[in-house]
Amino acid sequence: MGKIALVVVDMLNPYDHQDAEPLAENVAGIVEPLADLMRRAHEHDDVELVYVNDNYGDFSVTRDDLAGRALSGRRPDLVEPVLPPKEAPFLQKVRHSAFYGTSLEYLLHREEVETLVLAGQVTEQCVLYSALDAYVRHFSIRIPRDCVAGIHADLADAALRMMERNMGAKVVAGERCLEV
Repeated sequence: MGKIALVVVDMLNPYDHQDAEPLAENVAGIVEPLADLMRRAHEHDDVELVYVNDNYGDFSVTRDDLAGRALSGRRPDLVEPVLPPKEAPFLQKVRHSAFYGTSLEYLLHREEVETLVLAGQVTEQCVLYSALDAYVRHFSIRIPRDCVAGIHADLADAALRMMERNMGAKVVAGERCLEV
């Protein structure tokens, strides 16, 4: 099996938008397992840790700007434990998929990644669309159930089932998703 990439999606969030409250409640449950997963990924030479975050329509924003806005937002406690390390690639996205309008595909191919671990938020939106785009690009997909957060539990569960059934994703615990 080739290299693995942990792609962390949209965790730099100021939680000042519609549906922020129910999302933040669900994100609170994934922060600790996601921080642990990120730490373990960072320690493995054969795992790429990549951040992809919405730029919220601001095309002049930097990684530090996004982190600062998120830390100054309503729930810095959900942001601080999962801040991207400086050496991790950081890509800005403009729509739901981590692939749309970004250099993610190029980066993954350059690093010879075959398996993507998709973590972050929102399960039924950005994680789902990123998984579909990974699937059509022939990547193997893993979703750590305890490292993704949705807004609506029923839709998040349906999205996980869709990723598993329609895209061949392996939905596993975060502690197992880096296993070969």
